[in-house]
Amino acid sequence: MSEHVLVIGSGRDLPTRLRRARAGTRTTVICRLDYLSKLRETTEHTRIIGVSPDAPDDEWIAFAEAVHARHPFTRIVAFGERDQDKCALVGQALGLAAHSPRTTALVYDKHAMRARLREVGIDSTASAQVSDVNELRAFLAAHDTPCIVKPGSGSFSKGIALARDVEEAAAAFARASGELGDACGASVLVEQFHEGPQFSVEAFSEDGEHQIIAITRKYSDPMNFVELGHVSPAPLTPEQEKQVHDYVERILDALDIKSGATHTEVVLGESGPQVIETHVRMGGDEIPALAHDVTGVDIADCLIRHTLGEKVLPGIRATLAAPRATRSSAIWFAALPAPGVLAETTGLDEARAISGVTEVQLLLPADATIGTLESSESRVAHARAIAPNADEALDAAQEAINRLTFHLRVRAADQGAL
Repeated sequence: MSEHVLVIGSGRDLPTRLRRARAGTRTTVICRLDYLSKLRETTEHTRIIGVSPDAPDDEWIAFAEAVHARHPFTRIVAFGERDQDKCALVGQALGLAAHSPRTTALVYDKHAMRARLREVGIDSTASAQVSDVNELRAFLAAHDTPCIVKPGSGSFSKGIALARDVEEAAAAFARASGELGDACGASVLVEQFHEGPQFSVEAFSEDGEHQIIAITRKYSDPMNFVELGHVSPAPLTPEQEKQVHDYVERILDALDIKSGATHTEVVLGESGPQVIETHVRMGGDEIPALAHDVTGVDIADCLIRHTLGEKVLPGIRATLAAPRATRSSAIWFAALPAPGVLAETTGLDEARAISGVTEVQLLLPADATIGTLESSESRVAHARAIAPNADEALDAAQEAINRLTFHLRVRAADQGAL
């Protein structure tokens, strides 16, 4: 039987890989209108349906049911961050395997996730939803601890701020609530800040069984927590690694995540790991590529084959158990300290010639308008490198970024920012 996969969202190149993975596979896409421009090989889809970003859930379901009645779907998948909740609801309505609506609600609503993890004894982080600056000040005063203030749901590291005392509450609330450029009106979450190095944990699940694939050390801007770099595998002791593995698997169980790729972010402090958040998707920032470099597991390929009904955990475990040369893979990003229009980038050849560097890529085209570092979308380039250990891999990636020179045209109105 040929496969007909309903893809919710854009998925970058993954729908193409779906069609190529098995002869006769067809794809239909339902996505937000503002995602249409992100679709690739549009004429290769059987159909594309664009939905208003504010369309109610029942409209997504109605479109899917109409197509399903004429050309039945065999599978459903959402590859990206957005609209995993729509995928869950549509899958439930059509009787197709997908994350449950409850799971996606817990993953999206960070306050609800915290409450669930407290309920089952996994996480004791103090947190609350706040509707105004006064409520935020009251929380900070009551807990007498530095706190992270962020949108209740969101992505791309947008709107995150650290408030160390009540005097910093107003600026933190403005950033998290969207008054500085994000989606206005979003709920604001405040939670206890955990000191310690941060890590990303990539896992894959089938039938409720989990396998940790890689732990990646992440390096973030200390002011707004936008990621600046990553290295895999994270330099951890075997005991720390097991601690993180066990902790993340407990989180996945508590959120009833039964299948697919997940990306979980944790802090490793003196009292052990503490969750930041989790996602029912692959990691961003080329983290799956870093994991592939050092483990041999291609998470994207596993997700494609899993979507088409194949069992992939045995193959993942066999690959992880196979002997491999010890090495580390790192990525580092460039961000600019001043706004302007990108006129030219020089030094690419020199950056790519550095020993160990495997890729140097510009993330924005010439003539793009660039701001300062406000989210992961603000970064202008990245460099990847492979080396025998974490320090050497990071050094090579950072050196490649340092060889780049970005030439900006600055408007008169921006002169004061320099």
